[in-house]
Amino acid sequence: MTKDIIAFWGYPHPDLINKTKIQYPNATWIDLDICFNYPSSKFTPDAYCGIIKNIFDNAFYLKNRIIKILAAVGKDKCDSGFFAANLLKNEGFDVELSYFEDTLPLNQLPDVPICKSSLPLKDKLSIITANIVGQKDYSHLEQSNARFGFWGVPPNDLNICDLFPPQTHVFGWSRCVEAKNPANFELEMYVEPDLPTVFFAQTFCSKTALAKYLADKYNGLYIDVDATPTNSAYAKIEAFLRLR
Repeated sequence: MTKDIIAFWGYPHPDLINKTKIQYPNATWIDLDICFNYPSSKFTPDAYCGIIKNIFDNAFYLKNRIIKILAAVGKDKCDSGFFAANLLKNEGFDVELSYFEDTLPLNQLPDVPICKSSLPLKDKLSIITANIVGQKDYSHLEQSNARFGFWGVPPNDLNICDLFPPQTHVFGWSRCVEAKNPANFELEMYVEPDLPTVFFAQTFCSKTALAKYLADKYNGLYIDVDATPTNSAYAKIEAFLRLR
């Protein structure tokens, strides 16, 4: 089988992305963070971050097609990303480690038109992650007046985003990605203080501590979800959005 995929997770450094695009101009790029419902690799414990499980499941399913993996392993991702990179190396994958830890002061960051747009929340998050490789200009998007906030990483199951109105602005790591500053902790901790915000994290992810802290500080809603949201999670979000 022909190897035709450049796989990645997190936000590999733009210089590495551009170099790899030149080396492999015809390759298909696949974000291993995303759930494609491939068979379980059973490589991780059951009680483990769903996003990291996706990385292993996708990588092993696509192994015969993957040219190389660009693996975010620094403060811009997490320790689990570092472990995954080295375990996949041990399993015979060509893995290139990426540290994208450059940060700018908040007043020098680029604008984030996707996060503040009037697009549905699911589309906002999908475009933000797709633009890691696509690198398109979205400054033309219609902007919205925020009614709610969504803080966190893109959920494993994006259907939960359908609960939110289009006037939902994006914060947390997803906002950092659009700003091309995935390791910017100051930006990750930023929210609009009076905006009703849902603070979302994947169960078993260390970002649950940030989400819980910020939800308590700003009177928001803390939600952690494993692979698929429960009826309880849906109900909590619906009630929060309705009552706020």
